Amino acid sequence: MRDEAVNRVRLVFTLFDADGNGVLESDDFDLMSGRVAAAVPGADEARKQAMQDGFRSYWHTLAGEADADGDGRITYDEYRACVLSPERFSGAIEEFAAGFARLGDLDGSGTVARPAFTGMLRGVGFELPNILALFEALGPDDADRIDVAAWEAEIRNFYAPDQGGIPADLLAPAPTT
Repeated sequence: MRDEAVNRVRLVFTLFDADGNGVLESDDFDLMSGRVAAAVPGADEARKQAMQDGFRSYWHTLAGEADADGDGRITYDEYRACVLSPERFSGAIEEFAAGFARLGDLDGSGTVARPAFTGMLRGVGFELPNILALFEALGPDDADRIDVAAWEAEIRNFYAPDQGGIPADLLAPAPTT
């Protein structure tokens, strides 16, 4: 397992803990998906629903795979063990990545414009400089858009325990020591 993967997962756990209580619960995923939907007001209802379904699938997989004591709360250690185990979590990531990436394809062109991309990731809670660095790393075209398929693939890479030195690392810079 790469240090970069652990760093990415640590940050996402913190961001997904939408109520800040130190554990993940079902309500955190509802809050987060609501924030993301609100951050991309131009998205149609079908795209918003697919994104929200991806967040729900993410939660249900966590609850089923990682909530060892059945208390409806996922600790960081439970979360890390689950999401960095592709055999346990890849199906949820596939649905999440598809719904999240496609939310930003506002016109059905197969691309995501910078404002939609920025809104989506700000809705999650990522820092603006990191978001913009990732957008640039994904190679925007002359119309300042990135390919949805490339964005979706990078979301999957974000959760891959064997991936490091990837554009998604820009969202979670290494902690300073």
